[in-house]
Amino acid sequence: MRKYLLPKEGNFYKANLHCHTNLSDGKETPEEIKEIYQSGGYSVVAYTDHDILIPHPKLCDDSFIALNAFEVEPTEPKSPGKELYNQRKTCHICCIALEQDNITQPCWHREKYLFGNAVNHREKVKFDQTQPDYERKYSGEAISEMMQIYRDKGFFVTYNHPTWSCEDYSNYMGYHGMHAFEMFNGGCLASGWEEYNPRVYDDILRAGERIYCIGADDNHNGSPLDSRRSDSFVAFTMIKADRLAYRDITQALEAGNFYASEAPEITELYFEDGQVTVKCSAADRILMTTGMRYAKIAYAEGDTPLTEATFPVDENCIYFRLTVIDERGRHACTNAYFLDELK
Repeated sequence: MRKYLLPKEGNFYKANLHCHTNLSDGKETPEEIKEIYQSGGYSVVAYTDHDILIPHPKLCDDSFIALNAFEVEPTEPKSPGKELYNQRKTCHICCIALEQDNITQPCWHREKYLFGNAVNHREKVKFDQTQPDYERKYSGEAISEMMQIYRDKGFFVTYNHPTWSCEDYSNYMGYHGMHAFEMFNGGCLASGWEEYNPRVYDDILRAGERIYCIGADDNHNGSPLDSRRSDSFVAFTMIKADRLAYRDITQALEAGNFYASEAPEITELYFEDGQVTVKCSAADRILMTTGMRYAKIAYAEGDTPLTEATFPVDENCIYFRLTVIDERGRHACTNAYFLDELK
């Protein structure tokens, strides 16, 4: 029986799930961000300003959804040889409210952690005043605790740009509770960082975690949009949902009904009779990666681009995921699909 891994019905909506405005350390207003991203064909933006959950319901309409969100960044304490911020490891986490009326920020501290222009908007943040100030700590246990609290409070939690953060296997393997991680971070890629992270994804998956992967810009808009240094329109998430409404979009995130991309489009994805089939925009090659030492690849032949591929899936491979690569080397990545959930 055919099982669609991306829903057969519904519409694709282009989303940027990591974004900064002039409310924290970005250059553009929330309204200008909406205009910019709509001009690029986007229908969804998560406004993840640093450390402040400030909703933008007035930006939502029939053609655009502004997701309530924020980003936090537990960081190593200063130590000899690591006095500067850029010398210390940091873990950045985005939290997207699943319900539009969820505007209370968990893990709040009344005095610490705000920087940039966010310090001027502290009074706009709603928090539970019965709770004590939350002290951030940089450790696997402490960061996992934060992730779990955010989940329990109704947020979709993503782990961001491990390369820029100077984190490695010894760090991210200790984090538990994320829904997804950034396969691509556009702002980092535009700034010279190798922030395409397939190995990180497989490390986490092979350790037993079941998480999704997203693409996002993490834009601050410090360079002109027509510049090669622009951090807008570099990486995105294509979400498939029945309609463009706040809860429909976040339900699709919860269900994993999306893929991450730098440009290629995936139009169809299904599993049938022990094989997975993907249909896509013009590609140079398509790869299948699995949870064991078993992989497959299809190549375009001659001048004819590849627009679909079917691979046999070994019954022992635990999970599989697909990568579409176009002639310019840009990627689109599916989430991982576990065989025990496909039976």
